[in-house]
Amino acid sequence: MRRIYFLVPSVALAQSIVDDLLLARIEARHIHIVARQDTPLEDLPRASVAQTSDLVPALQRGVAAGGLAGLLAGLLAITFPPAGFVFGGGALLGMTAFGAGFGAWMSGMVGVGLPSSRIEQFQKAIADGELLMMIDVPSLRVEEIETLVTRHHAEAELEGVDPNIPIFP
Repeated sequence: MRRIYFLVPSVALAQSIVDDLLLARIEARHIHIVARQDTPLEDLPRASVAQTSDLVPALQRGVAAGGLAGLLAGLLAITFPPAGFVFGGGALLGMTAFGAGFGAWMSGMVGVGLPSSRIEQFQKAIADGELLMMIDVPSLRVEEIETLVTRHHAEAELEGVDPNIPIFP
């Protein structure tokens, strides 16, 4: 999946684009809109915390760092076991999994409180009343969806495409 970014000047235009995307078989759960707090989006799909915060990148970093720390702790426990204890491969696997889980939990708590670095670059436009529309599409459909939106809605500004997005947000 890849995420396409568009800046849209009005709620009416965003609704028209969403209707076109739904007709093109893009599910509503793959469309995310960020707007000022005072902008009434009615039934348009609002972006969730996963899209507007640094949660997902923080989780990825936390799993990697925690998993590595758990692996190293497990290797140390196997290499230099405390007196009277013997550790095997299960302990190594368990410590690695615990470290990854703990790292994800801790970094997730931090990441949810930080704004998305990708969305930060659009904050001025959002503050000026524009809407940021993020559309998650399969890699093979990126060009098709870009063309659909820009051809039928000239006011929408294509702002780029993320190289890939995680499957779960």
